[in-house]
Amino acid sequence: MSDSQSSSSSSDSAIDQNVRRSHRSGSGGQTLASDLPRHWHDVFWLGIFLLHLIGLGFGLTVVGLNRFKKSDRFNLDRFATGSVGNNRGLTEDYWPMYALAGGVGTLLGWTWLLLLGSRANQMMKISVHILTTYLAVISVLCFWCEQFFWGVAFAIGAALQFLYVISVIDRLPFTMLVLQKAVKMVWSLPEVMRVAYAFMLVMLLWMGIWSFGAAGVLASRMEDGVRWWLLVILSVSLFWTGAVLCNTVHVIVSGMVFLVLIHGGREAASMPPNPLIKSLRYAVTTSFGSICYGSLFTAAIRTLRWEIRGLRSKIGRNECLLCCVDFMFHLVETLVRFFNKYAYVQIAVYGKSFNHSARDAWELFQSTGVEALVAYDCSGAVLLMGAVLSGLITGTCSGVWTHIKWSDRVIMIGSTAMLMGMVLVGLAMVVVESAVTSIYICFAEDPLLIHRWDAEFFNQLSETLHQRLQHRSDRAREVLTHNGFDIHIQETIPV
Repeated sequence: MSDSQSSSSSSDSAIDQNVRRSHRSGSGGQTLASDLPRHWHDVFWLGIFLLHLIGLGFGLTVVGLNRFKKSDRFNLDRFATGSVGNNRGLTEDYWPMYALAGGVGTLLGWTWLLLLGSRANQMMKISVHILTTYLAVISVLCFWCEQFFWGVAFAIGAALQFLYVISVIDRLPFTMLVLQKAVKMVWSLPEVMRVAYAFMLVMLLWMGIWSFGAAGVLASRMEDGVRWWLLVILSVSLFWTGAVLCNTVHVIVSGMVFLVLIHGGREAASMPPNPLIKSLRYAVTTSFGSICYGSLFTAAIRTLRWEIRGLRSKIGRNECLLCCVDFMFHLVETLVRFFNKYAYVQIAVYGKSFNHSARDAWELFQSTGVEALVAYDCSGAVLLMGAVLSGLITGTCSGVWTHIKWSDRVIMIGSTAMLMGMVLVGLAMVVVESAVTSIYICFAEDPLLIHRWDAEFFNQLSETLHQRLQHRSDRAREVLTHNGFDIHIQETIPV
């Protein structure tokens, strides 16, 4: 009986602890985003990223020009191991397929931003429910084209997507609520929408250079195996560059949202002048190294965490499998402590290094109990589904065109075009994710900031947090009771 009372009181105390922190919502809280001097952090990773851009940009330009309007202009084919018959045209033969991918990805991204205020909730629901079907259809098309490896890969992707959605189906109503409130916040800040548009144009410029070099690789005489390895390297580079731009937008938007919540509104008299310019300046100068560093690892760790959490919640009482999954779960949770998306809010507001920001954000969540709410939320996964679906549509458009001209190049161009679409749409969706992360950080820092902004939403967050903490207490008590029962059975069995 005392265990039950203590477990329920512990869940209540975490919420009360949040409320007690609300005394900082006055003038003291407004100093969080003040013009304190900021220092450069993670400069090493800033240098690596810039050297990577300069070196890769030069290499892509040379490879693209080597077969642009003239075959083997720089005599690079002497380094290729393929035969003369492996020559498949010029750079300009493949570049239009990537131009189509850039156009489709940009159109989807801009459409998403334009419909953000009126149809965002419906678009997110479509992304969740249509993605599995689309992956299955692509898998069938790959088998029809005798691309068995890719057919199996997309089939596994469809199965994993289906299992994940089934495992988190009960969380989707709360997730949609959080996303709806995040969209409300972003829609009230039109300047952050313009930032997203501007960064999409910057990404398009880089993709022009990137696709020029990728088209040169496709037109070269090298063997298909070497060509695939080069395309994989180029894809990793594009993913890192896209993640850096996405997280730069994340930092800019997070700084703006945090200021709005701290000062009680966009038009508050206490709002500092030119907040967007200041957030932009910090993001591309002193904090840019931290953004480059975090962009390398955060996305992969987040995706792995989502899958493990979904599997863990549906694993049942298979103790052997549960032990293995728990080991992976705790390993990933350790990594999340140092690599999480909430670090970008701390970077935007306080100007810390990435690991310092990630650790402080996670300790803040754990000390206030908000980590239970963050773990229950699936907004990041829902937004990722939208980006993946958009990428698949982009890759399909380029792949169909490629199939008409070169059927053996469909997968190469389609897969890289899919990545281009994902990055472009991700730049549009990151404004919503930034608002979500800022809302959780503010709720953990000072719950009354959320109450002042939207009292009904504050009540819904508090109620859900209480339910999640109570659920964790019940599960912990069940495990302790089960273990105690096993020990009692072992003691009563005679040897």
